[in-house]
Amino acid sequence: MIYGIGTDICDVRRIRASLDKYGDRFAAKVLSDGEFRTWQARSARWPERGVRYLATRFSAKEAFSKAIGLGMTMPMSWRLCEVDKRPGGQPVIVLHGALKEWFETRGLSAHVSVTDETDYAASFCVVEFLDKKEL
Repeated sequence: MIYGIGTDICDVRRIRASLDKYGDRFAAKVLSDGEFRTWQARSARWPERGVRYLATRFSAKEAFSKAIGLGMTMPMSWRLCEVDKRPGGQPVIVLHGALKEWFETRGLSAHVSVTDETDYAASFCVVEFLDKKEL
């Protein structure tokens, strides 16, 4: 049974402007430690790829926060929600700390999809109950 659905579209130019204005502090606010390291590596090789990586993570976390119905209020926070990928490239939500505990207590599972184009990054997230006891 579906718990919630969230979607988000992010203007990559807005993310670029925030990076120009706040630098690494902006990325550090949005990204988990592991995501931050990936962002730094991608940005070093190809700065535009780093911007798009950050935009897709921003968008996916926004979509996830909508799907769980919390927005950006605790226990939801940027850094406790991580967007990783499976070996085949499929994106996956990895939670930490109080958010992980909140999510697991409710018996939830998340599915996320991310995409980007020149000016936009978009994400879609479905959160569902792991079993049908809630019916």
